[in-house]
Amino acid sequence: MRRRVCSPSDPRPAVFGNLICMKSQRFDKQFSTIYDLAVKQSGAVNADALLVMLDGPTDWKALKKRARRRKILIAADLEEELAGAEEEGLETIVLGREDSPVFEKLTQALLNAVADDMLAAGAEVLAIYSGFEPGKIDSISYIRLDEHLGRLTSRDLQQLETSVPLDTLKVVVDLAIDIGREGREGKSVGTLFVVGDTRKVSNYCHALGFDSVKGYSRDERSLHDNRTREAIKEISQLDGAIVVSPDGTVEKTCQLIDAPNVNLTLSKGLGSRHWAAAKISKLTNAISVVVSATAGTVRIFQNGEVMLRIEPFRRAMKWKDFEYEPPPHSE
Repeated sequence: MRRRVCSPSDPRPAVFGNLICMKSQRFDKQFSTIYDLAVKQSGAVNADALLVMLDGPTDWKALKKRARRRKILIAADLEEELAGAEEEGLETIVLGREDSPVFEKLTQALLNAVADDMLAAGAEVLAIYSGFEPGKIDSISYIRLDEHLGRLTSRDLQQLETSVPLDTLKVVVDLAIDIGREGREGKSVGTLFVVGDTRKVSNYCHALGFDSVKGYSRDERSLHDNRTREAIKEISQLDGAIVVSPDGTVEKTCQLIDAPNVNLTLSKGLGSRHWAAAKISKLTNAISVVVSATAGTVRIFQNGEVMLRIEPFRRAMKWKDFEYEPPPHSE
């Protein structure tokens, strides 16, 4: 289905045949007042950026003009909702989390900004968004990102000399970090992704049970699709490795890595999942990404060695609450 984006001056959603006119985010008095206040506060605290989370396109020129040269990041669920923002010189973040709570969207926006080198890991941000009523900008938050986000930047991944595309590595590593941080149903989950050199990797794999992705089309198995990533989070609870092709397609799940012993040296305390990851990365050109079942730590193996280690990022943000003192009671 094709989408047509309404202009900011025409906020009415409409449908014409198979054309959808997307509702815009009006830059009305309430929006402009909160935005101006956020810009002022960002200057007072010397924030690194202003994050604006929207439900549709808005008056991009007004946002940029009133920002007083401060760095602006624009986040929305869909690419269509950001139409025209980059042309005005604004940096954009596509979330793809239409059904997620506001807090999770804010967290994802900041994580994406760090992963894509828009923000430093220790940045301070003023965020404005619809916290109470959808479609109305009504909330401001001052956010300090933890110094160690548990997210890799593009620069980190580029250190790996591999034929696996950077986009695929990023999506697998981000998924592994989500699993390490969130677990499933309140419990920690350990899992193993083997990415790239799929044909050779398959020579060392044996099914432990039913392959959960068997029979699905390649599009339905692509980790670049949010629904597939959510499904893999559920599958990650099952025993066995998840084999991913260089283009991000999940080829097999629940796989036993049956690789011969090779000369390896690993840190004490690492279990069979880590040894399997090290061996398969030594015997093939694949990259192994392991989530520890105990601490949620993510380790990336190449050529039998741990190349990168990411600690679980359990607190996405530090929120500074509003200070409020109730008036004294009159006697």
